Amino acid sequence: MATLLHYPLCPFSRSIRLALAECGVEVTLTEERPWEWRPAFLELNPAGALPVLITDADGPISGAYAISEYLNETVSSEGEAARGFKLFPGEPLARAETRRLVDWFHRKFHDEVTSYLVEEKVYRRYGPGGGSPNTDAVRAGHENLRYHLAYLGHLAETRPWLAGEAPSFADLTAAAHLSTLDYLGEVFWEDYEPVKSWYALLKSRPSFRPLLADRVPGFIPSGSYADLDF
Repeated sequence: MATLLHYPLCPFSRSIRLALAECGVEVTLTEERPWEWRPAFLELNPAGALPVLITDADGPISGAYAISEYLNETVSSEGEAARGFKLFPGEPLARAETRRLVDWFHRKFHDEVTSYLVEEKVYRRYGPGGGSPNTDAVRAGHENLRYHLAYLGHLAETRPWLAGEAPSFADLTAAAHLSTLDYLGEVFWEDYEPVKSWYALLKSRPSFRPLLADRVPGFIPSGSYADLDF
């Protein structure tokens, strides 16, 4: 069985946990604390970034982008090993839109929102030297989150799923980031009803259940986190 090195509140790790579950791939989860920079982990991924998928046949595959494409080619595309969920469904233009949105959430959303809120509130607390969150960074994360939620709401109102007609890795990626923020009670659900309705659909899928059971020492999840009727 393959092993996934992950951290529970790492959105990149969460996106791949959702993708693995949707593709029907069972893995052993091994927690890796990204702020520790363990030499053994850096040997697997010199970038020091999560997640890393260690497969039985192909060795370590590092990073959410690489792992998602690997899964798409090995278990999510057409052929004998294909599973029901397609990470990048549709024709070339539709697949390009999925990849654009994956990049939006894993790069732009992360840089402007998740890194400010999750890394400041969680990673900084446990990292070298510890310390309190940078209040300016947290404030910027909250302001940027409203912009991104408005864009998410536009997508949710104008399309069946974020990238088009079918659920895709774009939905899983966006949901991974929001679920991380929701754990910390940072999402203004009441102000963005279309986003809440879209997220509720994702949250009710079986692939989401292990994430909703996550608990991180020192941080109590928000009241809406594991509530399917939030």
